[in-house]
Amino acid sequence: MNSLSNLENNIDKFINYCNVERRFSQHTIINYSIALKQLCAYFQDEYNVIPNIEEISIDMLRPFIGWLDDKGLSRNSLRLKVSAIKSFFKFCYKKQITNYNCASNIIVPKRFNKIPSYLLEKEVPDLLNNIECEQYHKKNEFAVNFEKCRNMALIELLYSSGLRISEALAVKYNDIDFSNHLVKVTGKGNKQRITPIGTKAIEAIKKYLDYRNQIITDEKLIFITYKGTPYTPNTAWRMINKNMQGITKAAQKSPHILRHSCATHLLNAGAELMAVSELLGHSSVSTTQIYTHVSTNRLKQVYKQAHPKA
Repeated sequence: MNSLSNLENNIDKFINYCNVERRFSQHTIINYSIALKQLCAYFQDEYNVIPNIEEISIDMLRPFIGWLDDKGLSRNSLRLKVSAIKSFFKFCYKKQITNYNCASNIIVPKRFNKIPSYLLEKEVPDLLNNIECEQYHKKNEFAVNFEKCRNMALIELLYSSGLRISEALAVKYNDIDFSNHLVKVTGKGNKQRITPIGTKAIEAIKKYLDYRNQIITDEKLIFITYKGTPYTPNTAWRMINKNMQGITKAAQKSPHILRHSCATHLLNAGAELMAVSELLGHSSVSTTQIYTHVSTNRLKQVYKQAHPKA
């Protein structure tokens, strides 16, 4: 058995595998890296040494969850950490770095299904109106119109198709079928799906492309900056967060709330759960189930307001 003697070396090997071979999102890779660094910190804290990977047993791993819990992590954060640890040791076993998978019987904490934030249907036009009326600190009129149309197109796409921000910003010219109102999306784990786009989103994207096509760049991504570089998730987050201020009481003000809003509004309008699950690219319908709770809560509010015997 060709075993590396250093736990940290194997962690580096695993992260490289996730990045190069599995092509996980940068968000997932960062979360895995943090969790595994915390595992090393736990060993250093509890054992005063980072052990050889072959020396690690399930009895050494189980207290790690309690060690994390003592630091005040939420149940969902603990789930992510444990999932990272299980994935790492599964990788080590499959690659014959270890003789057995010591984390296979570690129990993942149950998910705490927090009801997601979402915009009310009447708040979506308010958000788009904020984009239209936003003051852009640029003297160049073309630059102002470019950014305004890009931001409008991005928000319309996120809400219309329920995309993650990483998915929307990865869309290229050839991914959109304007005639049939469809977009090819590359989601988590590099999985691809075909998703419908609404008429308003199509119109907003076409209007933006009139400006985007005048910028000289080799970049094939649709969403770019005025300088021709890729539009980043952090910049998109700040733009959307800023424009949601004052229009909604939703706790979360981020690009992801548009995905939540898309799913919630579809279910409120009578869409089937399976269809919404496929639209969002969920691997399991149980993941989409959380939006039915939102829809049910809304139904109760309407009932209380409208029913004479409520």
